[in-house]
Amino acid sequence: MAELSNQLMALTVLAYLAAMVCYAGEYAFGKRSHIGKAALVGAGAPVPEHAPERDRGELVGRIAVALNLIALTLHLATTVTRGIAADRMPWGNMYEYILSTALIGSAVWAGVLLRKPAVRHLGLFASLTLVVLLGAAALVAYTPVGPLVPALNSYWYVFHVSTIIVSSGIFLVGVVPAAMFLIKNGWDAGKRSFPYTLGKRVGDAGALERLTFRLHAFAFPLFTFGALIAGPLWAEASWGRYWGWDPKEVWAFISWIVYAAYLHARATPSVKRTTATWIAIAGFVTMLMNLFGVNLFFEGLHSYADAG
Repeated sequence: MAELSNQLMALTVLAYLAAMVCYAGEYAFGKRSHIGKAALVGAGAPVPEHAPERDRGELVGRIAVALNLIALTLHLATTVTRGIAADRMPWGNMYEYILSTALIGSAVWAGVLLRKPAVRHLGLFASLTLVVLLGAAALVAYTPVGPLVPALNSYWYVFHVSTIIVSSGIFLVGVVPAAMFLIKNGWDAGKRSFPYTLGKRVGDAGALERLTFRLHAFAFPLFTFGALIAGPLWAEASWGRYWGWDPKEVWAFISWIVYAAYLHARATPSVKRTTATWIAIAGFVTMLMNLFGVNLFFEGLHSYADAG
C-alpha cells in the first residue's frame, strides 16, 4: 500500500500539472472564455464575431476542470492508501500533513468551481499552488510510512490535527482570489507592469474580494478551535501545561492574530479592501512559515517533520 500511495502521488502531481496547462491555455488564449457563448445566448445578448475562439477556450477550460477532478480523485486515493499503509489517520508527519491539507484545498476549490463556474480562470493559480505544495512534500518532506510518535497517540490527535488541516486547506484556497483581487484591482487602476498584466483576463475584482472574505470567514473559527482550544487541551494532557511558547505554538498564535486582524479590517468601513486583503496574504505567509520554517529549522515539542 505504501508503494501504491507513492505511485499515486506521482500520478496526482502529473494530473494537477496537466490541469494547470489546460487552465493556462484557456487563460492565455480564451478571450475571457469564462463568459462563454452559451451564457451570451442564454442572456439574449448578441454573440460577437470571435465567438468560435471563445468556444475553443470553453472546451479547453472544460478539459481543465475534468483533469482537475481526476487529480482530486487520485489525490484522495493517495491519501487513503497512505493511511491504510500506516494503519492510522495520515497526519503523523510533515509529508502527510501537506498531503492532507492540499487535499482539503483541492476539494474546496472543486466545490467553489462547481458552484461558481465564472471563477474558472482562477484554476491556473489554484492548480499551480497545489503542484508546488505537493512537489515540495515529495521532494523535501517525504517520510517512509511508520507508526505515530508516542506524543501523538491521543484522541486529541483527531480533533486538533483535523481542524487545523481543514482550516489550512481553506486558507490555501483563499489566498488565490486574494492575490488575484489585488492584481485585478491594480490593473483596473491603470497599472500595466507585471504582475498586474495578469489581471487583464480576470473577472470582477469585487467578486474576487467577496470570495476571499467568505473562505477566510469560514476557516477562521475552525482554526481558532484547532489552534487555541484543542491544541492547548492536548498539550495539557500530554505535557502537563496548556501553553509553553513552543515555536509552532508561537507561529500558530501569530497566524491567528494576523487572520483575526484581516477579518477585523474587512469589517471596518474605514479600512480599504486592498489593505485588508494584504493582511490576509500576510496570514498565509505565516502559515507557510509554521509549516516549513518551524518544522525544518526549529527544534521543539512539535518537531514531527521526520516522524514516521
